[in-house]
Amino acid sequence: MTTKAPLGARLILRNSVDWESMTPEQVIAARVKTNRLRSSRATRFITGLPDRRARIEERTIELPGRRLTLRVHRPKDAGTRLPLVLSFHGGGFMVGTAAQNDWLNSHLAAHCPAVVVSVEYRLAPEHPLPAPVDDGYDTLVQLIGDHRRWGIDPEAVALFGESAGGSLATLLALRVREAGPALRAQVLGYPGTDWSETMTEYPSFIRNAGHPGLSLSELRLARRLSVPPALDPRTISPVKLDDLAGLPPTLIVTAALDPLDDHGRHYAERLRADGVDAQVRTYPRAIHGFLSMPGLIPDARPARQDILTFLRRHLHPAS
Repeated sequence: MTTKAPLGARLILRNSVDWESMTPEQVIAARVKTNRLRSSRATRFITGLPDRRARIEERTIELPGRRLTLRVHRPKDAGTRLPLVLSFHGGGFMVGTAAQNDWLNSHLAAHCPAVVVSVEYRLAPEHPLPAPVDDGYDTLVQLIGDHRRWGIDPEAVALFGESAGGSLATLLALRVREAGPALRAQVLGYPGTDWSETMTEYPSFIRNAGHPGLSLSELRLARRLSVPPALDPRTISPVKLDDLAGLPPTLIVTAALDPLDDHGRHYAERLRADGVDAQVRTYPRAIHGFLSMPGLIPDARPARQDILTFLRRHLHPAS
C-alpha cells in the first residue's frame, strides 16, 4: 500500500503552480504575497503557535554594504549567556521568511534553552548564491564578536536550516570549518545537497513525484535563479565535495514523502565516510517543509523533540 500524505496537506498544498514559467518579476511578486501569508496570524493553524515561554523580537544587524533583519527567540526565564542556534528558513532561496519557523524556533529557545536567531538572508533572483552564504557567515561572525551584547556563549554554537536553509547551513558549516568560529552541531531539515545537473537524478524523485510540499517545477526554477551561470554548481553541492572531514556532529531530518529524501540520506553517508558523526531521522508520513507546518503534518512534533534532544546533548553536554 502506497503511503499518502495527511489529508489536510493534500487538500491545501496542491502542486498546481507552474513555477518554471514564471519570470523573475513574477517570482518577486509571488514572494511578497507568500511571505505575508506565512508570517500572518491567519496561517498559525498551519505554521503553529509560538511557545509562550520564549520572547520573539526583530532586530537589525549592519553588515558590509547591507542591513539584515534577524528574528530573535530568547527564553523568558534564562541567564545572559546561552548557546546560540543560528537558523535559516526554507523557500528555494527565492521565497520564505524567518517567521515561518516561529513554532519550532521558539520551542527550541525555551526548552534547550538557547538564543535562536533566524536570519532574513537575501534571496534570488536579486541575490543568487553565494550571497545567502555570505549573509550567514557575516552574521555569525558579528554575533560571536559581540556575544556579550547578544547574551550568547561564543563557544556553544549550532546551525539549523530547513530545505534551502539546510543547504545554506551545510555551506556555512563548510566555510567556518576553515575560518572559524567552531561549531558544536548542525541540524539539517530535508536539505538540498546537490545543486548540480544531477540534482533530480535520485530515486526519491521518482518515488515521491506528485506528493505535496515540493514540485519538480519549483525546484528547477530555484536552481535556475539561485545558481548563476558563472558559479560552478558542484562548489555549492556538499554531497559532491571531496573532503567533509572536520564538520560538527550532524542530525539530518528527512521526510519519507519528499523528493529530496535521498539528498539528505546520501549526504549523511558521505559525512560518515569522512569520519563525521551523522545521524538521520526519517518521518514516514512527512512531506517537504513539514517542520514549518505542524498544523498539517503530525510528524512535525516528534521531529521537533528529536531536534531538541540532539541540540541539548551538544550545546549543554554537562547536563
